[in-house]
Amino acid sequence: MALLVDQLLMMGIIGTIAIMRDVIEKVKSGARERTAMPRITKEDKARNRQNILEAASRMFRSQGVDAVGIAELMKEAGLTHGGFYNHFASKNDLVVEVCGAAFAASHGSLAQIVDDGPHQDGSALKRVVDGYLSTAHRDAPDGGCPSASLVTDAGRHSEAVQSAYAAGVEGYLTGFAAEFLREAEENGHDLDPDEARHKAMRLLSEMVGALVLARAVRQVEPELSDEILRAGRGQAVD
Repeated sequence: MALLVDQLLMMGIIGTIAIMRDVIEKVKSGARERTAMPRITKEDKARNRQNILEAASRMFRSQGVDAVGIAELMKEAGLTHGGFYNHFASKNDLVVEVCGAAFAASHGSLAQIVDDGPHQDGSALKRVVDGYLSTAHRDAPDGGCPSASLVTDAGRHSEAVQSAYAAGVEGYLTGFAAEFLREAEENGHDLDPDEARHKAMRLLSEMVGALVLARAVRQVEPELSDEILRAGRGQAVD
């Protein structure tokens, strides 16, 4: 009888231990489920990367590259600080990509105006100049042409950044020169390609210079800023 009691007690203890183990395992499993990080899909990663690029493009152009820190940038993009290096090896790599993307978008806008051809309000190049040297463009540096908004940053940063900027400038020159040649041919005039490139360089320099000056004095001398824009629009395309 005593042996039977001992056996029953032992079975009860073993059963209790088994139940406790099962409870503990369930608790651990639940904790793991609660703490496990959600899986990031390829689409999520691509979207996060694009958010970083767009935030950087706005902030670099409006504040300057050196004024924007990684933590501030990632907050603007709606992401955590540590996630930056999952997408870019360094801030310099980000600057290079932002510069290239900004110029590509700007070139696309230029091409669209040129493809539309001349309107009653002037030639394609005149419309490019009028839009470039408008108050709306002056007052929106975060989304404006990188030729003006990144001009000082490019010269202070790596050769990779400078190369991206130079490629963007070259894209403008090529587009402007081609349009000068097209207009000359349409009007029955002869224009040497070298002269067309020279005219393109002069046009871009005048546009960028006028926009940079107008932005520099806008806050303290708004009338002077407007005057600079008007003068630029009147002189850029003769």
